[in-house]
Amino acid sequence: MRNRKTATISVRTGIESDSQHNAVVPPIYLSTNYSFPEFGDVPEYDYARSGNPTRTQLENALAQLESGAGAVVTNCGMAALNLLLSAKLGPDDLIVAPHDCYGGTYRLFDSRAKKGDFNTLFIDQSDSIALKDALALKPKLILLETPSNPLLRVVDIAEICQQAKQVGVLVAVDNTFLSPVLQQPLTLGADFVIHSTTKYINGHSDVVGGVIIAKDEADATDLAWWGNCIGATGTAFDSYLTLRGIRTLSARMRVHEENAIRILECLKKQSLVGTIYHPSLPEHPGHEIAKRQQSGFGAMLSFELNGSLEQLKVFISALQLFSLAESLGGVESLIAHPGSMTHRAMSDEAQAQAGLNPTLLRLSVGIEDSRDLIDDIEQAFAKAVEVV
Repeated sequence: MRNRKTATISVRTGIESDSQHNAVVPPIYLSTNYSFPEFGDVPEYDYARSGNPTRTQLENALAQLESGAGAVVTNCGMAALNLLLSAKLGPDDLIVAPHDCYGGTYRLFDSRAKKGDFNTLFIDQSDSIALKDALALKPKLILLETPSNPLLRVVDIAEICQQAKQVGVLVAVDNTFLSPVLQQPLTLGADFVIHSTTKYINGHSDVVGGVIIAKDEADATDLAWWGNCIGATGTAFDSYLTLRGIRTLSARMRVHEENAIRILECLKKQSLVGTIYHPSLPEHPGHEIAKRQQSGFGAMLSFELNGSLEQLKVFISALQLFSLAESLGGVESLIAHPGSMTHRAMSDEAQAQAGLNPTLLRLSVGIEDSRDLIDDIEQAFAKAVEVV
């Protein structure tokens, strides 16, 4: 049975692999070290930083889900990004990144560039002229974040990969917002896919983790070497919990997205809501690209509140079913103010250049009953409207 679908891969990875006791669900291997069969005979697993059976099962599942040759599970999403930088970039190399990327990504690239580890150029990747000019500089790597965080901007992965290959540039895609259920960048031409597995892949807001998946086997081997070298790899217990979370990924993503579409309809009716950012909307600049390269539109959305900061504070405070918190992709619904939370590492100038307005709010729509979520949003807006 080849070409199994994502739901099947998610559920069945590791099932009935226990040869000792025939457990249906694979056991967790917490041992930090493993004995050598005999002197000079190096086993598959010797020390947990370099390899762990539980982590291997998760890596295999994620590599299959993204149609990759191999994966390295890391201790967080930023570690996955940093692993790629460590493995592929030198002091004279250039990386091109989106100007509206996640604040932590911006901080990492900007800080390491200032140290002289490599050079970084932030551009609007939807601007064809800016992209052409950037590729003319012969960068070593280009990072795509599509949809972007938090404005849900969409860029054409296949088109950019084609342009990059013409000048020998590697392409990595942060696929955290959609998961492999809704988008598979390697099949569109990318060389690497990165996830913060903390988000949708684990899905329960109780594990911090990351992964980088390579299309090419040699790259996967290189990343594994560097992951062990710099100590970026994930732990057995976190891998076990993430593997448990991934078994419901397809089912969760379906409900996440259904709820998000219903909430979008609710937001359209609110007098205090200005521009709404979600690729499902026909007026969204990336709508047609999203239809072409995604299997769905996802459950992350942002909107501008057309009102005062006081009204924004009242709206947030009145919400009962949207927790004011960073992160995303858990079963519970969250609301965030990017300017003061997820993107506060960016300067005011950088935020303005990326289009992050002070009244921008981001929702991570959970899997609660959508009717309750809508009731909650409506009552919060009712209170905010009353503020003079």
